[in-house]
Amino acid sequence: MNSRMIRVLVPLLLALPLFLAGCGSSNSSSGGSSSNPTGQLSMMVSDDPINDWAEIGVKVMGISLQPQGGGTPVVVYTAPNPVNMINLVELDQLADILDNVSVPAGTYTGAIVTLSANPGDVALTASSDPEPGFAGTPGEIVPSSQIQILGATGTSGSLTVPLNVTFVSPLVVTAGQSGGIDVEFNLSHPAFIVAHTPLGGGPTIWAVNFKPALRHHPIFDITRLVLRHLYGSFVSASSDSTSITVNRVFPLEPPTNPETSIASSRNLTILADKANGTLFYDLDAHTHSTIMDFGSVAGTLAGKFLRIAARFQVDGSLVAVRIWASSSFNTVWLNPEGHVRHVLSSNLVVDNEDGRPVTVNVDGNTQFFFRKPEKPSADAAPICTGTACLSNLVRGFKVHITVNDPLQVPLVAQTVDIEIARFDGAISAPGMATFVYTHNFVDSSDNYTRTMFYISNSTANGHDPLNGKPISGFKWWNFAFPTIVDSNVTSTNPIADFMSATGGSISFGGSVGAVSAVGGSYAVWNDSANPNGWAVPWSVLAPTPIPLAKVATGWVTNGNIGDFTITVAGGTNAITVDASLVSGSATLVYQVDRNNGIITISPVDLSTPAGLNAVQTNLTTGTPVKVFGVPQSNGTIKAYVFFYFTGTLMPAS
Repeated sequence: MNSRMIRVLVPLLLALPLFLAGCGSSNSSSGGSSSNPTGQLSMMVSDDPINDWAEIGVKVMGISLQPQGGGTPVVVYTAPNPVNMINLVELDQLADILDNVSVPAGTYTGAIVTLSANPGDVALTASSDPEPGFAGTPGEIVPSSQIQILGATGTSGSLTVPLNVTFVSPLVVTAGQSGGIDVEFNLSHPAFIVAHTPLGGGPTIWAVNFKPALRHHPIFDITRLVLRHLYGSFVSASSDSTSITVNRVFPLEPPTNPETSIASSRNLTILADKANGTLFYDLDAHTHSTIMDFGSVAGTLAGKFLRIAARFQVDGSLVAVRIWASSSFNTVWLNPEGHVRHVLSSNLVVDNEDGRPVTVNVDGNTQFFFRKPEKPSADAAPICTGTACLSNLVRGFKVHITVNDPLQVPLVAQTVDIEIARFDGAISAPGMATFVYTHNFVDSSDNYTRTMFYISNSTANGHDPLNGKPISGFKWWNFAFPTIVDSNVTSTNPIADFMSATGGSISFGGSVGAVSAVGGSYAVWNDSANPNGWAVPWSVLAPTPIPLAKVATGWVTNGNIGDFTITVAGGTNAITVDASLVSGSATLVYQVDRNNGIITISPVDLSTPAGLNAVQTNLTTGTPVKVFGVPQSNGTIKAYVFFYFTGTLMPAS
């Protein structure tokens, strides 16, 4: 399964959802004068994982908020000069800090996120081992001439893509207080990156369409938010040694050798963990210690670069869980970060940001941590030590590794931060206590079949996105409707509902065989339902990507449903595809045209007569289609989105 989402934050820039929350900063005030009261917002970005790409680089030029009732948008973030590129792939449901801002008190109903759209402002690097059927080449850096950014406006050299996001509920900024909101950039949306490889050969064109992938998703508790390691240069220590101030710096994207940093004008205040202790690693002296304040190390930090694993407190301040320091930015950066590609008996292979697999050995002293910021004592303590820990990992985990010596060959891991424990794939054997994920890869040694426990019914599990009520126990939702969550708040038995929703399958027969429901989960460690193991707090049912197909029988409208049948290469059976025509929940449809090397992706609204006429005209026998949907118990596909292809060059993939 390829799932991905993003989140943007303004005092914390991450990937591309927008999270507005309180956060301590040395260059922002928490309030304002009585004539111009302000509240404090933090800006962050994040995303979901993706197996096909090592880098999806974007440049966020600015973020503004739209006041309720109209009026001039309020600018809350402006990119530094030079503009730093953000790799969305590394965010993977993590938040990265952009900036802290004071915002005029008031009510805001949406945000405008502006991305740079000149050639080279979007970077695509394929992973070293993408999913089956990927149209690119493993490790390929896609030339800018083969990347088409849709929706760009402006003149050459100053092209941008403005993206409007409507909040699920208004954001109320109160003077002297902090608030939070999350806008996700959904990288797994089928229309986000569309590849077109023509029959008969020719270059693959990658059409990047940001507009359909951005959406609002509320966040109710910033203390549960996992932050990506942030980079900074030391500025000063407080007089009582309880905190330090760092100037936020960003790695250059795509990375260079040696890697260099991009400075900003944004400062952040970082507190030591006086209760649990902050682990401090001096990468130049090859020493580490546990500190309760900065008194013992402040004198060594002048001129140093820092990498910091931090967490939010309730008041929005940042507490350091672990800190790495060096006089060289390359040294603090040159510790593999990325998604696990292979788990071997004594090492990990991690895909870094340039698409290159990096092998890191694990020895008896390697400590494994699982990020759990809402429980500070667990966040600061290793879950296990040594090579036996490797049995707890699978391909797809997001990790940040610290090595003993970045110049050593082979690298040896000192610590492994598990930031996201992702399990996904085909769902089978759903029961009241467990279900099974099966994921098969191009490299069969990465395949896994794991029995997953649901978290305990008594475990707190966030809030309902529509009514804000607290949830306990397992929850799940459909990819297409992230705010409609099936939980103990909305159902008497969400697990039974999940069992019913995942019991369907379809069969194309032949060499293709059966296709079942797929989903993804981020697991937690040591829940009471599975002590010293993984348990899943939630699952999202994703639209199963069906192989490139051809229409067998054309479009037929039947009330609020439209359907057609498809066949795929290697299959012997035609499968019916059902599409909803109901306004507000209609199946998403896109017409893809390629002429003279230019791809045009046009949305088709099935809830309108014009849209119905378009699909009836174009979905004729033999038309290439790409369908994403959920297999049903009656053997049909409930389509979330489908594409049909026209133009002079038909797609090979």
